[in-house]
Amino acid sequence: MKSKAVALVVALLVFGGLATFAAAAANYPTKPIELLCPYVPGSSMDIMARLIAEIAPTYTGQPMAVVNKPGAGGSLAAAEVISAKPDGYKLVTLANMFFATTTKIQKVPFDPQDVVPLGNFMEYRLGFMVRADSPWKTLNDVLSYAKKNPGELKWSHAGRGISLHVIALSIFKKAGVQTIDVPYKGSPEVLTALLGGHVDAASIAYGPAQEQLRAGKVRFLTFYSDQRYSDQPGVPSIVELGFPDAAKLSTYAAVFTHKNTPENIKEYLMGVSKKIYDDQRFKKLAEMGGEDPKWGGPDFVKASIKGAEEVGIPILKEIGLYIGK
Repeated sequence: MKSKAVALVVALLVFGGLATFAAAAANYPTKPIELLCPYVPGSSMDIMARLIAEIAPTYTGQPMAVVNKPGAGGSLAAAEVISAKPDGYKLVTLANMFFATTTKIQKVPFDPQDVVPLGNFMEYRLGFMVRADSPWKTLNDVLSYAKKNPGELKWSHAGRGISLHVIALSIFKKAGVQTIDVPYKGSPEVLTALLGGHVDAASIAYGPAQEQLRAGKVRFLTFYSDQRYSDQPGVPSIVELGFPDAAKLSTYAAVFTHKNTPENIKEYLMGVSKKIYDDQRFKKLAEMGGEDPKWGGPDFVKASIKGAEEVGIPILKEIGLYIGK
């Protein structure tokens, strides 16, 4: 009889707790929301996050604050959301490649599946760049130098395991050259290292490089795409140059929340995400960030991760970085 009474008390407490949480969820949001960005200010994903945060109050009635938490290709930012209370007040921007490749080359102290997508906002434009005064006019010039000078070519990127790192390594592997890669916390630092002569080249997103590109201080030798971009018609795609696999790692940026966030809050945030994307102000991304706005719901994000795994994991194994998971 006593055990039944205890069970009843426990059941009432649990039910009461769930009811209280459900009631709180029904009133969501009642305070500011944090949006963590795993890259430094000025990076393409940072620009995207700040546009989202600028527009969000129109639809939520609450401020949204961007918190930059760079490091480990997104693992630090993801870990903070996973360890936080799953109440919808701490979100994170992550690329599909974080799940497909980054977490496959490092031992992370959490399950990446503990964050789930709300909506995709952007597709990256990525490529390989040199300074304007570089003697190399084409990617083949770079590869020829690297073949003649093994281990001499230094190039920068924004983190090991992300697409900018994996794609460039796959190109060098196929070309049979040895290089030195130098990781930084974000594209602005990558660009600074290139302009300062600390590295010879950079694997970088288009957006952060726009200003220096217009100023004539840098130039792209190729874009990691299957076709040329209309606003950069003189830059060949990586497929044209004989590296078709490098164009298969399409990179997208989405917003995620803790998987245990109440369903009604998830649905609310999904709806708000689509409203933010459809807002004309978000189209600034194409102008400010230099990347391509690209909407996709949770299913799109999951499919983009799966597709990137199918291409990325074999590349990781080939270049010797894969550790599993």
